[in-house]
Amino acid sequence: MEERRVALITGGSRGIGKAIALKFAKEGYNIVVNGVSNSEEAKETIKEIQSNNVEAILLKADVSNYNECEEMVKQAVEKFGRIDVLVNNAGITKDNLLMRMSEEDFDKVISINLKGTFNMSKIVSALMMKRRYGRIVSISSVVGVAGNAGQCNYAASKAGIIGFTKSLAKELASRNVLANAIAPGFINTDMTAVLSDTVKENINNQIPLKRMGTAEEIANAAYFLGGAENTYITGQVLNVDGGMLM
Repeated sequence: MEERRVALITGGSRGIGKAIALKFAKEGYNIVVNGVSNSEEAKETIKEIQSNNVEAILLKADVSNYNECEEMVKQAVEKFGRIDVLVNNAGITKDNLLMRMSEEDFDKVISINLKGTFNMSKIVSALMMKRRYGRIVSISSVVGVAGNAGQCNYAASKAGIIGFTKSLAKELASRNVLANAIAPGFINTDMTAVLSDTVKENINNQIPLKRMGTAEEIANAAYFLGGAENTYITGQVLNVDGGMLM
């Protein structure tokens, strides 16, 4: 029997990351979930993934710390022997107008969102190149494409992921390692749940499909780009935004 493929999802214990992990599990992949804590929520996510008759492990690491990323990948390979898919999903926001934004809040967002993508991609792509197979999917944002007031740090980090992905795709193509990005629009997650009904209504009015997206819709896109069926798409940014930026 052929060995199961393995997907590693950073920030995979909740929200969009959890939905992506579950999608790959349903498609028969063993799963490595990365999170910053071994919370009850994270443990429940692992149980949910395992209910799809696949193996899943939770590995704690701060993606902005290169050494912790190296250790996590080492543990993942010790367990499963391979990593076929990397999904760079871990991300944070620390929103404020530029005039009020602290240097610390700028650095923290860049460090996790962008440097985290660099750290994980550098470490995992080395393994993928040796095996001449791999798929890297990085979660950007429509904010990285169009910008947004109050999110200079977040927009810079997500725009950086787009440039990084296009460059990475060119470097890795000869080894059959494909790199793509997804730019979600407004998605129903914990981040948007705190918005008032009025704000949500205003957002929905800007979207041609008149609603926010679901985490599962992002997960489907991640599988489309990261699954073995994708053999010829690389260096692309897929907007999953209900038509918001067309």
